[in-house]
Amino acid sequence: MRQHVAIFTTASLPWMTGTSVNPLFRAAYLVGHGHGDREVTLVIPWLSLSDQVLVYPNGVTFDSPPEQESFVRRWIEERVDFKPEFEIKFYPAKFSTELRSIIPVGDITDCIPDEEVDVAVLEEPEHLNWYHHGRKWKHKFRRVIGVVHTNYLEYVKREKNGKIIALFLRYMNSWVTRIYCHKIIRLSAATQDLPRSIVCNVHGVNPKFLEVGRAKCAQLQRGEAAFKKGAYYIGKMVWNKGYKELLDLLSKHEDELDGLQLDLFGSGEDSDAVRQTAEKLQLLVKVHPGRDHADKLFHDYKVFLNPSTTDVVCTTTAEALAMGKIVICANHPSNEFFKQFPNCRIYNDESEFVKLTVAAISDEPAPMTEDVLRKLSWEAATERFIKVAKLDKDYTYTETKPASLRSPKLKRRMEEASAYVHQCLSGVEVARRAFGAVPKSLYPDEQLCRELGLTVPNNHSKLSFKWD
Repeated sequence: MRQHVAIFTTASLPWMTGTSVNPLFRAAYLVGHGHGDREVTLVIPWLSLSDQVLVYPNGVTFDSPPEQESFVRRWIEERVDFKPEFEIKFYPAKFSTELRSIIPVGDITDCIPDEEVDVAVLEEPEHLNWYHHGRKWKHKFRRVIGVVHTNYLEYVKREKNGKIIALFLRYMNSWVTRIYCHKIIRLSAATQDLPRSIVCNVHGVNPKFLEVGRAKCAQLQRGEAAFKKGAYYIGKMVWNKGYKELLDLLSKHEDELDGLQLDLFGSGEDSDAVRQTAEKLQLLVKVHPGRDHADKLFHDYKVFLNPSTTDVVCTTTAEALAMGKIVICANHPSNEFFKQFPNCRIYNDESEFVKLTVAAISDEPAPMTEDVLRKLSWEAATERFIKVAKLDKDYTYTETKPASLRSPKLKRRMEEASAYVHQCLSGVEVARRAFGAVPKSLYPDEQLCRELGLTVPNNHSKLSFKWD
């Protein structure tokens, strides 16, 4: 019997965020390139139009889930060299302007029928479960794997009363991942330590970046000038993505950097502030709107500067390395995976940043070999994921009891009691609001039900998903 894998994630295209893109590639590669022994369903959030306009860029919106599904499929099929045969389903969701995040609404485990419950992959398991009120994941699925994408603690520490909020959030994340997941994969040690977790980067890069890297390698081997531009950085333009650190470094060491010119690319709520700060400091910095990193505009840049320490594993750093560029980044757990690559140069302090940056401008990158490029690929990332998630183990219906029921009796009872407490709290509107949930997000409203084709019984006890 073929293994069923359901991948739940917290965002979807056209929102170009890591939790939109990486789970999509994971779904594609789990059914492609020799992994066709699985049936994969990607479960993504559906937002009503009023929320879509707050989230999706460039005015892109959808009238129905099938329309958005066509967009998502077209995007992934343009980027891989095979036709990925996976299913897409939608769960009801709302956008929280306060959290700047998409929050699930109702019991999203209902998206998957009981006949297809071998493995659930929860992309951002803490985020998916903060307000989860419904069937317990480990009761429904035989194996529940969480993949931690975001360093939430680092973000909240920068807010007002951040240390207190981070302390509470650390406990909440540990609580919900313990009661709902069998195994947690942390992309790097930059995230908080969680129960039953392992550190492994199970993400790859868009194959288009590897194509650029191969082309640049061929140019270098022919003795051609492969990189005709200097330094740049690309990322969501919010201060905590490294922009503050970068402008501080450039301002303090402007003379030592010998007139370094830098291009910044990104869109976000701090775009105007970043531009104004660069102008006020009179730096040789140009600020541009965000663009797709695969755009030809970026191919000729030689140096990628990234001082950010809020990422778990920075996608744009991996993409820059794949394109054959020199990358300069901080000695931080989020960059541990990148240390193995010859073009990654790590600095420990400001003086090292200056020294490495000046040298990089005059140096040529080392040509990327096929072995090095493969380590950045989704093929290699999928192999790592299958290994650490133990997907090669048989999780079919021959197992009569979920793993949670085979654990020691006392431990099982404590975990069940803990899950019961969370279920009780997450089912009370006042408690949900106190912890930051979107108002009236316990069950889908009439509009979400109509758009998703949901039938809602009068008592709201269960939802029936009808979109196919």
